[in-house]
Amino acid sequence: MTRIVADLGKCDGIGMCESLCPDVFEVGDEGTVVLHHDTVPEGLEGEVREAVDSCPQTALSLVED
Repeated sequence: MTRIVADLGKCDGIGMCESLCPDVFEVGDEGTVVLHHDTVPEGLEGEVREAVDSCPQTALSLVED
């Protein structure tokens, strides 16, 4: 299982993650990322990894459990 971790202190709400994988990521009203899933959903592995890798603030990471 792969967990998605968001460091809200680093997030600037740019929205790259949301544009690449809106089923998992959203920029909330507070201007930071909101995760719709705590773990990578089956079938979205590539999109989630691309979104994490594209974060300009490196606020997102993946942790293997």
